[in-house]
Amino acid sequence: MEELSIQLNKLFSCKQLKKRTKAVTITITLFGTSKIRRVINSKQIKLKIMRRLSFKAQLLSLVAVCGITIVFTACTNEDVAQNAKNNDEVKGLTTFTTGEEATTRTSMDNSGAFYWEAGDKIYVKDDENHWQVSSNAPTSKTASFRFKVPGKYTKGNTYEIYYPGKNGYQDQVTISASQTQTKPNSTAHFGEAGDCGTATASWSATQNGYAFKLDHQAAYLIFQPYISNTKLDDCYLTKIEVSSDNDITDTYKLDTTTGALTGGSGTGKQIVITTKGSESYANGFHLNVTSANVATNGTFMVIKPGTHNLTIKYWIKDVKTKVEGVITKVLNTTFVKNKYYNITADLKVTDYDGDHYYMWDAQQQCWFGYEWTKNLSIGIGQPTVNNNTSSNYPASISDARYFNPYYPGALISNPATRNPLFKTLPNANELSWYVLKGDPRWDDVKLWTVMGHLYKGGMWFLKKENIQHFSKEHAPDGVTDLRSRNVVYDNYTLTSGIPNSIDITKYFYLPALGMYGKRNTLDPTGLGTLTEVGVSGHYWSSSAYPVPSGLAYGMGLSKGHVGVSGYLRGAGIRAKAF
Repeated sequence: MEELSIQLNKLFSCKQLKKRTKAVTITITLFGTSKIRRVINSKQIKLKIMRRLSFKAQLLSLVAVCGITIVFTACTNEDVAQNAKNNDEVKGLTTFTTGEEATTRTSMDNSGAFYWEAGDKIYVKDDENHWQVSSNAPTSKTASFRFKVPGKYTKGNTYEIYYPGKNGYQDQVTISASQTQTKPNSTAHFGEAGDCGTATASWSATQNGYAFKLDHQAAYLIFQPYISNTKLDDCYLTKIEVSSDNDITDTYKLDTTTGALTGGSGTGKQIVITTKGSESYANGFHLNVTSANVATNGTFMVIKPGTHNLTIKYWIKDVKTKVEGVITKVLNTTFVKNKYYNITADLKVTDYDGDHYYMWDAQQQCWFGYEWTKNLSIGIGQPTVNNNTSSNYPASISDARYFNPYYPGALISNPATRNPLFKTLPNANELSWYVLKGDPRWDDVKLWTVMGHLYKGGMWFLKKENIQHFSKEHAPDGVTDLRSRNVVYDNYTLTSGIPNSIDITKYFYLPALGMYGKRNTLDPTGLGTLTEVGVSGHYWSSSAYPVPSGLAYGMGLSKGHVGVSGYLRGAGIRAKAF
């Protein structure tokens, strides 16, 4: 007998066979009788042959004389795939597949389609009633996924699937009170925010495992704010606060029987979603659209389903003026699980024009012909931002924008006569009543816009019909007539807080629109420079100051102070009837 070694890869063309390490069985039949049958390694076959043969002679003999039957597994692609499934069984893993339907996914687009995101996992109770969690997870956004779950399962049984979000555990889910979205029109944050769902999985021969379709248990709000003011280009959405009359955030139990979120303390009544990211979203989502546009600033929030009375606060910021504030909306409705709700809102606030800054009793406003809406270059047109100036501020008595210089003499009443608008303004006595008896209240919350920018700051006053003994003939002391007396009144004792919702109709509001000039009203330098918008407000009266000449009465307001005094007639301040 002579031992002949034959390399398997010289006998067979199957390349995959080289890679296998399992034993294979080779049976050699000689003249109809099985002479040799043994299990050998797939990388090398050793056969003991009774006759002394050369390698070539042996090979020819085997082909021509002998019937060779080779029994082995997993040489084709199909066999390899099947073996992978068998490997899962060896590892004790069972496949749970989500299928292809949109409702199987966990992030969402604004059409209501959901997707699985990186890191998503599911929980299942196996045949021994033990909680099991999937051993794998998606690595990127995907429409469906084959989860591998340890534990014991029976083909004829069905199993409840729990998806508690990325911050949940087993059947416990937390809808977060603090959610973050880093770019518009994205729901990649849903897993952290508290998206959740359940499903019943059944055996699928097609999937060679269990298949399920996730039923989402949360409700979803899609905020689409915009600003219809086309001149407001520098504002960004920084966050949204949603407050409810009942709970919308907490830790809940996924109830597969009722399909609801149960439990919770009932105290989680506010959710804040921050809308800031990096690069172009470092300031927030740009509010540069005049109608709803989910691609530009669509913001997605996860809440508990139910009937809620919601107060929605949109936080917006003007990156040029650095002013940030809140615009509030309300929404009362029933929010159903597995549904999304488009919420559009025009965040337009009161807009004040730039056309009512006047020198005292001038025939035309300060920037006639150079209005900011003409988009003239800086230094030429009307300044729109604090501390900007222009060379085209009126400087000559021949200019219709120049103040009325008439002065009849000391302590003589001198009302406005040239501009009909100024004849409608309150006189100096009336201003004193607002200052001393008008219950002035500073408001640093209310937002407003002027000349394309966002500001806040202003003062509430009682309307004159709500001020007892109000008179245009004398000051509150009942004696002094400011039209012929040079008297200054200041009030530093202001009522705190804005008027309540019941009484607010008794008041009117004056914004801190600043002035063209310096707050020191007798300083002629700086005329033509815009100052203190959002810090102080200044309003002309119809009364000239009785002594000295060159002044007129006006009212100035700021946080902690309001007063009536004389201003340089050449200052550019607001002319408004009230």
